[in-house]
Formats: sequence, C-alpha cells, structure tokens
Amino acid sequence: MEIDEFASKVIAEKNKCITDEIFLMIQNDPVLMREYLRLIEEHKLNPVNMKIGKEIKKAYNLTNEQSRNEKPRSTLIKSYQEFE
Repeated sequence: MEIDEFASKVIAEKNKCITDEIFLMIQNDPVLMREYLRLIEEHKLNPVNMKIGKEIKKAYNLTNEQSRNEKPRSTLIKSYQEFE
C-alpha cells in the first residue's frame, strides 16, 4: 500500500464518524453544551441537529455515504449520516 492510499483510507474512516465526534465535542465542553441547549430551547432538537450535520458536510466538503450510523457514541444524537 502506498502512503497516499493509506492516508486516503484513514481520512475516509474519519469522515464516517466526524459528525459523532463533533457532537461528542459539544457534549464534553460545558460552554458549547450550554449554547447547544439554548439553541434547542429556541429551535427544537431536530432542526438544530440537522443544521449542525449540514454545516459539517459543507465545512468539510463531504458527500453522503449510503449508510447511517445508528449507534453514535454521543448521547446528543440517535443516529447520523456517514460521509465519504
């Protein structure tokens, strides 16, 4: 395996779980968590989580994979779209 192939493989794996990792970051940071909870109060859970997911996709220029992960580590989400 070449270095660039390995790097691409690792990045692809990261892309699959990046949404979960960002929600874990929110969950584990008291300041971000307070802001997140305020947004949920104002806009409801699903719209906030969906918008965060769309912004992740846009920020990293990702495309949807065929599958969703139904077992996130973050307790803030029930599932998430995996990206390529």
